[in-house]
Amino acid sequence: MAIRVGMVSLGCPKNQVDAELMLSKIEKKGYKLVSDTGNCDVVIINTCGFIQSAKEEAIENIVEFINLKNEGKIKVIIVTGCLAERYKEQILQEMPEVDGVVGLGSNDQICRIIQATLDGKKVEKYGPKEDLTICGDRVLTTLPYYAYLKIAEGCDNCCSYCAIPQIRGRFRSRPIDEIIEEAKWLASQGVKELILVAQDTTRYGEDLYGEYYLAKLLKELAKIDEFVWIRTLYCYPDKITDELLDVIANEEKVAKYIDMPLQHCNDEVLKAMNRPMGKKATVELINHIRAKVPNITLRTTLIAGFPGETDEQFEELAEFVKTTKFDRLGCFAYSEEEGTKAGAMKNQVPEEIRQKRAEIIMQEQMNIMMNDNDDKIGKEITVVLEGVDKLAECYFGRSEADAPDIDGKIFFTSENKSHTMGDFVKVKITEVCDYDLVGEEIL
Repeated sequence: MAIRVGMVSLGCPKNQVDAELMLSKIEKKGYKLVSDTGNCDVVIINTCGFIQSAKEEAIENIVEFINLKNEGKIKVIIVTGCLAERYKEQILQEMPEVDGVVGLGSNDQICRIIQATLDGKKVEKYGPKEDLTICGDRVLTTLPYYAYLKIAEGCDNCCSYCAIPQIRGRFRSRPIDEIIEEAKWLASQGVKELILVAQDTTRYGEDLYGEYYLAKLLKELAKIDEFVWIRTLYCYPDKITDELLDVIANEEKVAKYIDMPLQHCNDEVLKAMNRPMGKKATVELINHIRAKVPNITLRTTLIAGFPGETDEQFEELAEFVKTTKFDRLGCFAYSEEEGTKAGAMKNQVPEEIRQKRAEIIMQEQMNIMMNDNDDKIGKEITVVLEGVDKLAECYFGRSEADAPDIDGKIFFTSENKSHTMGDFVKVKITEVCDYDLVGEEIL
């Protein structure tokens, strides 16, 4: 009987792609992939270690599987991903029930590690970060009509609050031909929405071609017939060029959507964060983007409670959110990370104040989105169908303005009962429900 292997992948889509690459290797080796991670021989926990809440989630998952191992329901626990890379020996020291800890640079050795742990060995493997494979066969774990495509790995931005460069190494792009080949394979698997990811997507190609190459990449991807939407996440603002905006504005398949993490607006806070743009340049860029692409959906992320953030600086941030009116926004309480410059700063803001400030920003964004959603009543929107809400007896899905897992949904009724996941349908909006929309299909 084949050894059953289950995997839990936590954190961002970039980590999910790493998991999919490992799953393909595991399957090819003859192991049986199972979805029931609570009842298998080997469980792999592909962790995130970016901020405190992600670390806590990873540890909770490890402890849960340790309990299952103690009950005899699973045999082996292997920890991979960013937590494994960042904390190395600490995991086995503090949780000796774990059988293997695998750094990012050793993901390719996952099958040998599985066998070694099944043979009763404790395994620790930490290859060079640059050895992390970012191409190859994958077992897709997203819904069948969309997939993430990693175009680069690592980061050179060195924001003072962020441990990613320490965890994943220097920025390195994939060759464009290799990306196009993988994109064509994804299209052949039924993928209709392609989502480009990297730590810094707008820097793509600079290290290989001497210039930002994202716009050229998008043009090539748009030639693949099967794709309906091509979406880009993690666009750093200082690298958004007119060439890129022209492609977003003019290529029908490229989603009119920019995910642009800004983190703050106050010049002193931005300088302390080691962010490249001040408030004036940021406001000018936002106005320029909206002028070049009038129907653009702008998403950003912000950090509240960064070390030294005064009441006045926070009020400036809240006013910035109120006046800029981002279409999509997430605000996180600052997470004090060891090994970062910000983590060593002496003027840390108390945790309860950080959390309260983040809540205030999100409440302001809720007000903005409710007003924006009210304006959508009566409009017709193309929606990709994601599933059925049996309780409400309706379908649900997303629009071009909504990325999976992070943005809102559209719930809609239809007389057509034969729809399947991944269908694109026209919906007339009739109601608003907080961040989400409600409507009916136009037949």
